[in-house]
Amino acid sequence: MAQLITTQLLFFLVWGSAVWAARPRTELLNVCMDAKYHKAKPSPEDKLHEQCSPWKKNACCSYNTSQEAHKDISYLYRFNWDHCGQMEHACKRHFIQDTCLYECSPNLGPWIQQVDQSWRKERILDVPLCKEDCESWWEDCRTSYTCKSNWHQGWDWTSGSNQCPVGATCQPFHVYFPTPAALCNEIWTHSYKISQYSQGSGRCIQMWFDPAQGNPNEEVARFYAEAMSGAGLREEGPLLLSLALVLLRLLS
Repeated sequence: MAQLITTQLLFFLVWGSAVWAARPRTELLNVCMDAKYHKAKPSPEDKLHEQCSPWKKNACCSYNTSQEAHKDISYLYRFNWDHCGQMEHACKRHFIQDTCLYECSPNLGPWIQQVDQSWRKERILDVPLCKEDCESWWEDCRTSYTCKSNWHQGWDWTSGSNQCPVGATCQPFHVYFPTPAALCNEIWTHSYKISQYSQGSGRCIQMWFDPAQGNPNEEVARFYAEAMSGAGLREEGPLLLSLALVLLRLLS
């Protein structure tokens, strides 16, 4: 009886080791977040609006979502970009592109995390944005104004859209975001993290890319998914294997 139980345990440990080693990485690739306006699965769209168009071949957003991403105080999140006066066009286009990336990209799987929020079940965390994207975003927004460094929380929503909370003063962007890293890392509660890698490196996510050259973020997502899968195997695989060997000795 004891030998039978030991044999069964050995079988399950060996099976677990094999499953861990062979588990698919596709759970991190070509996926959409479980969030407010995302599709369940990425799929082609006949058309996406303007700045969201690079994702039309394989998108987590619908055409309607892409259209709303370009509007001020759209139905998506009722967010007012002009909360401290009119935002410069050069600055606003970065926030539109940021919204398109968030809503449309199927290549953010390695950075998706579960959350307990009323409007979404998943978010992204520490997506490595290419340094040029962060630098140009910061540079183009230096002459625009805001009153907060964290745009995820702390707003006054009594009017139906976000307004500066009592006591917050409107200042140029660089006061609240003194560096490109401060902007990318802090504005959406670490959804992004400035990367030391450049566009085309295959190691950072690009907000801006030419769809005629393909989507470079597919390669980036594969790289990080493989790295994460390898790390998991190194951490858990040896433990399972060691336990299996111990039981094998008991059987011999």
